[in-house]
Amino acid sequence: MSVAGTDDQEPGRLDGQVALVTGGSRGIGLAVARGLGTLGATVVVVGRTADSAEAAAGALVEEGLDAVGVGCDVASATEVTALPGRLGPLAAVDVLVCAAGVMSARAAKTLRTSEEEWRRVMAVDLDGVWRTTTAFVPGMVERRHGRVVAVSACLGRMSGPGNAGGLAPYRIAKAGVNALVRNLAHEQGLGMRGVLVDATCPGHCRTDMGGPDAPRSAEQGAETAVWLAGRPAAGARTGLLWEDRQVVPW
Repeated sequence: MSVAGTDDQEPGRLDGQVALVTGGSRGIGLAVARGLGTLGATVVVVGRTADSAEAAAGALVEEGLDAVGVGCDVASATEVTALPGRLGPLAAVDVLVCAAGVMSARAAKTLRTSEEEWRRVMAVDLDGVWRTTTAFVPGMVERRHGRVVAVSACLGRMSGPGNAGGLAPYRIAKAGVNALVRNLAHEQGLGMRGVLVDATCPGHCRTDMGGPDAPRSAEQGAETAVWLAGRPAAGARTGLLWEDRQVVPW
Protein backbone atom coordinates (compact mmCIF):
# COMPACT_ATOMS: atom_id res chain seq x y z
CA MET A 1 0.00 0.00 0.00
CA SER A 2 1.14 3.56 -0.72
CA VAL A 3 3.07 5.34 2.00
CA ALA A 4 2.85 9.12 2.22
CA GLY A 5 5.94 11.18 2.88
CA THR A 6 8.48 8.61 1.70
CA ASP A 7 11.15 11.08 0.62
CA ASP A 8 13.03 10.45 3.86
CA GLN A 9 13.60 6.74 3.17
CA GLU A 10 16.86 5.29 1.87
CA PRO A 11 17.67 7.02 -1.44
CA GLY A 12 16.71 4.88 -4.40
CA ARG A 13 14.48 2.52 -2.42
CA LEU A 14 10.73 2.24 -3.04
CA ASP A 15 9.72 0.07 -0.10
CA GLY A 16 6.03 0.43 0.73
CA GLN A 17 5.31 2.36 -2.45
CA VAL A 18 3.05 1.50 -5.39
CA ALA A 19 4.42 1.76 -8.91
CA LEU A 20 2.18 1.49 -11.97
CA VAL A 21 3.75 0.77 -15.36
CA THR A 22 1.73 0.99 -18.56
CA GLY A 23 3.08 -1.17 -21.34
CA GLY A 24 4.48 -3.26 -18.52
CA SER A 25 3.81 -6.68 -20.01
CA ARG A 26 6.84 -6.70 -22.31
CA GLY A 27 9.92 -4.90 -23.56
CA ILE A 28 11.12 -1.76 -21.82
CA GLY A 29 7.96 -1.56 -19.70
CA LEU A 30 8.52 -5.03 -18.29
CA ALA A 31 12.17 -4.22 -17.60
CA VAL A 32 11.06 -1.06 -15.77
CA ALA A 33 8.51 -3.04 -13.76
CA ARG A 34 11.19 -5.54 -12.76
CA GLY A 35 13.56 -2.75 -11.75
CA LEU A 36 10.95 -0.99 -9.63
CA GLY A 37 10.00 -4.26 -7.96
CA THR A 38 13.64 -4.92 -7.17
CA LEU A 39 13.71 -1.56 -5.36
CA GLY A 40 10.86 -2.74 -3.13
CA ALA A 41 7.78 -1.33 -4.84
CA THR A 42 4.50 -3.13 -5.28
CA VAL A 43 4.25 -3.07 -9.06
CA VAL A 44 0.99 -2.81 -10.98
CA VAL A 45 1.76 -4.18 -14.43
CA VAL A 46 -0.66 -2.74 -16.97
CA GLY A 47 -0.92 -4.51 -20.31
CA ARG A 48 -3.33 -4.09 -23.17
CA THR A 49 -5.00 -7.38 -22.22
CA ALA A 50 -5.54 -9.04 -18.86
CA ASP A 51 -3.80 -12.19 -20.08
CA SER A 52 -0.59 -10.40 -21.06
CA ALA A 53 -0.51 -8.31 -17.88
CA GLU A 54 -1.19 -11.22 -15.56
CA ALA A 55 1.42 -13.38 -17.27
CA ALA A 56 4.07 -10.67 -16.89
CA ALA A 57 3.16 -10.03 -13.26
CA GLY A 58 3.22 -13.76 -12.58
CA ALA A 59 6.76 -13.97 -13.94
CA LEU A 60 7.83 -11.15 -11.60
CA VAL A 61 6.19 -12.86 -8.64
CA GLU A 62 8.14 -16.02 -9.46
CA GLU A 63 11.28 -13.90 -9.19
CA GLY A 64 10.27 -12.92 -5.66
CA LEU A 65 8.85 -9.50 -6.51
CA ASP A 66 5.49 -8.02 -5.45
CA ALA A 67 3.43 -7.54 -8.59
CA VAL A 68 -0.11 -7.70 -9.90
CA GLY A 69 -1.28 -7.56 -13.48
CA VAL A 70 -4.27 -5.71 -14.88
CA GLY A 71 -5.52 -5.32 -18.43
CA CYS A 72 -6.21 -1.79 -19.69
CA ASP A 73 -5.93 -0.39 -23.20
CA VAL A 74 -4.55 3.13 -22.72
CA ALA A 75 -6.03 4.05 -26.11
CA SER A 76 -9.47 3.76 -24.52
CA ALA A 77 -10.65 6.70 -22.43
CA THR A 78 -13.32 4.50 -20.88
CA GLU A 79 -10.85 1.85 -19.75
CA VAL A 80 -8.34 4.32 -18.30
CA THR A 81 -11.05 6.25 -16.46
CA ALA A 82 -12.24 3.01 -14.86
CA LEU A 83 -8.77 1.79 -13.90
CA PRO A 84 -8.34 3.57 -10.52
CA GLY A 85 -11.64 2.17 -9.31
CA ARG A 86 -10.61 -1.33 -10.33
CA LEU A 87 -7.35 -1.07 -8.40
CA GLY A 88 -8.82 -0.12 -5.02
CA PRO A 89 -6.04 0.81 -2.54
CA LEU A 90 -3.41 0.27 -5.25
CA ALA A 91 -4.78 3.33 -7.07
CA ALA A 92 -2.81 5.48 -4.59
CA VAL A 93 0.15 5.34 -6.96
CA ASP A 94 3.53 6.78 -5.93
CA VAL A 95 5.34 6.06 -9.19
CA LEU A 96 3.75 6.23 -12.63
CA VAL A 97 5.77 5.07 -15.63
CA CYS A 98 4.09 5.53 -19.01
CA ALA A 99 5.81 3.00 -21.24
CA ALA A 100 2.96 1.87 -23.51
CA GLY A 101 3.72 2.67 -27.11
CA VAL A 102 3.26 1.68 -30.73
CA MET A 103 5.35 2.46 -33.79
CA SER A 104 3.90 4.12 -36.88
CA ALA A 105 4.08 2.53 -40.30
CA ARG A 106 7.44 3.10 -41.98
CA ALA A 107 5.83 4.90 -44.91
CA ALA A 108 3.76 7.21 -42.69
CA LYS A 109 5.04 10.66 -43.64
CA THR A 110 3.28 13.87 -42.68
CA LEU A 111 1.43 14.19 -45.98
CA ARG A 112 1.04 10.44 -46.53
CA THR A 113 -0.56 9.28 -43.30
CA SER A 114 -4.12 8.10 -43.13
CA GLU A 115 -6.55 9.32 -40.52
CA GLU A 116 -6.70 5.77 -39.15
CA GLU A 117 -2.92 5.47 -38.80
CA TRP A 118 -2.57 8.92 -37.25
CA ARG A 119 -5.23 8.21 -34.65
CA ARG A 120 -3.92 4.70 -33.92
CA VAL A 121 -0.50 6.02 -32.93
CA MET A 122 -1.66 9.18 -31.18
CA ALA A 123 -4.25 7.28 -29.14
CA VAL A 124 -1.53 5.22 -27.44
CA ASP A 125 1.68 7.23 -27.64
CA LEU A 126 0.35 10.67 -26.67
CA ASP A 127 -3.29 10.48 -25.58
CA GLY A 128 -2.55 7.38 -23.51
CA VAL A 129 0.12 9.24 -21.54
CA TRP A 130 -2.23 12.15 -20.91
CA ARG A 131 -5.13 9.90 -19.91
CA THR A 132 -3.05 7.86 -17.48
CA THR A 133 -1.51 10.99 -16.01
CA THR A 134 -4.87 12.61 -15.38
CA ALA A 135 -6.10 9.38 -13.77
CA PHE A 136 -3.30 9.02 -11.22
CA VAL A 137 -1.32 12.23 -10.78
CA PRO A 138 -4.06 14.22 -8.98
CA GLY A 139 -3.67 11.79 -6.08
CA MET A 140 0.08 12.40 -6.07
CA VAL A 141 -0.55 16.14 -5.95
CA GLU A 142 -2.93 15.73 -3.03
CA ARG A 143 -0.41 13.58 -1.13
CA ARG A 144 2.48 15.85 -2.18
CA HIS A 145 4.54 12.89 -3.26
CA GLY A 146 4.99 11.23 -6.64
CA ARG A 147 7.20 10.40 -9.57
CA VAL A 148 5.99 10.49 -13.17
CA VAL A 149 8.24 9.12 -15.91
CA ALA A 150 7.18 9.05 -19.55
CA VAL A 151 9.14 6.82 -21.90
CA SER A 152 9.70 9.10 -24.86
CA ALA A 153 12.13 8.64 -27.76
CA CYS A 154 15.06 10.43 -29.29
CA LEU A 155 12.98 10.60 -32.47
CA GLY A 156 10.78 13.09 -30.62
CA ARG A 157 13.62 15.52 -29.97
CA MET A 158 13.24 18.67 -32.03
CA SER A 159 16.93 19.42 -31.48
CA GLY A 160 18.17 16.16 -32.98
CA PRO A 161 16.91 13.18 -34.95
CA GLY A 162 13.31 14.36 -34.52
CA ASN A 163 13.92 16.77 -37.39
CA ALA A 164 14.78 14.08 -39.91
CA GLY A 165 11.28 13.44 -41.26
CA GLY A 166 9.43 10.16 -41.76
CA LEU A 167 7.57 8.08 -39.17
CA ALA A 168 5.49 11.22 -38.71
CA PRO A 169 2.81 10.05 -36.25
CA TYR A 170 5.39 8.44 -33.93
CA ARG A 171 7.87 11.34 -34.00
CA ILE A 172 5.16 13.94 -33.47
CA ALA A 173 3.48 11.94 -30.70
CA LYS A 174 6.78 11.61 -28.82
CA ALA A 175 7.47 15.33 -29.27
CA GLY A 176 4.04 15.88 -27.75
CA VAL A 177 4.95 13.66 -24.80
CA ASN A 178 8.04 15.78 -24.22
CA ALA A 179 5.90 18.92 -24.23
CA LEU A 180 3.34 17.34 -21.88
CA VAL A 181 6.07 16.39 -19.41
CA ARG A 182 7.60 19.83 -19.41
CA ASN A 183 4.26 21.57 -19.03
CA LEU A 184 3.09 19.33 -16.19
CA ALA A 185 6.39 19.69 -14.36
CA HIS A 186 6.11 23.47 -14.42
CA GLU A 187 2.50 23.27 -13.26
CA GLN A 188 3.77 21.30 -10.26
CA GLY A 189 6.39 23.86 -9.35
CA LEU A 190 9.32 21.85 -10.75
CA GLY A 191 9.30 19.49 -7.81
CA MET A 192 8.62 21.99 -5.05
CA ARG A 193 5.25 20.31 -4.37
CA GLY A 194 6.76 16.84 -4.08
CA VAL A 195 5.92 15.58 -7.57
CA LEU A 196 8.70 15.07 -10.13
CA VAL A 197 7.80 14.75 -13.81
CA ASP A 198 10.35 13.66 -16.41
CA ALA A 199 10.82 11.88 -19.72
CA THR A 200 13.44 9.40 -20.88
CA CYS A 201 15.00 8.41 -24.17
CA PRO A 202 15.67 4.68 -23.76
CA GLY A 203 17.62 4.45 -27.01
CA HIS A 204 17.28 1.75 -29.66
CA CYS A 205 16.57 -1.41 -27.67
CA ARG A 206 16.04 -5.09 -28.46
CA THR A 207 12.26 -5.24 -28.07
CA ASP A 208 9.35 -6.15 -30.31
CA MET A 209 9.41 -2.56 -31.55
CA GLY A 210 13.17 -2.14 -31.77
CA GLY A 211 13.94 -5.51 -33.33
CA PRO A 212 16.49 -8.21 -32.45
CA ASP A 213 19.50 -6.36 -33.85
CA ALA A 214 19.17 -3.18 -31.78
CA PRO A 215 22.36 -2.24 -29.89
CA ARG A 216 20.83 -1.94 -26.41
CA SER A 217 18.99 -4.35 -24.16
CA ALA A 218 15.57 -3.57 -22.72
CA GLU A 219 17.22 -3.43 -19.29
CA GLN A 220 19.63 -0.75 -20.47
CA GLY A 221 16.72 1.21 -21.92
CA ALA A 222 14.79 0.94 -18.65
CA GLU A 223 17.58 1.86 -16.25
CA THR A 224 17.16 5.63 -16.33
CA ALA A 225 13.40 5.41 -15.77
CA VAL A 226 13.98 3.23 -12.70
CA TRP A 227 16.61 5.65 -11.40
CA LEU A 228 14.28 8.63 -11.87
CA ALA A 229 11.54 6.85 -9.93
CA GLY A 230 13.78 6.50 -6.89
CA ARG A 231 15.15 10.03 -6.69
CA PRO A 232 14.38 12.19 -3.64
CA ALA A 233 12.53 15.40 -4.47
CA ALA A 234 14.83 17.69 -2.50
CA GLY A 235 17.12 19.49 -4.93
CA ALA A 236 16.12 17.32 -7.90
CA ARG A 237 16.15 18.68 -11.43
CA THR A 238 12.88 17.84 -13.15
CA GLY A 239 10.74 18.64 -16.17
CA LEU A 240 13.57 17.35 -18.35
CA LEU A 241 14.43 14.72 -20.94
CA TRP A 242 16.98 12.15 -19.74
CA GLU A 243 19.16 9.57 -21.45
CA ASP A 244 21.54 7.35 -19.47
CA ARG A 245 20.98 9.56 -16.40
CA GLN A 246 22.06 12.67 -18.31
CA VAL A 247 19.86 15.55 -19.45
CA VAL A 248 19.59 15.79 -23.23
CA PRO A 249 18.17 18.67 -25.29
CA TRP A 250 14.50 18.56 -26.24
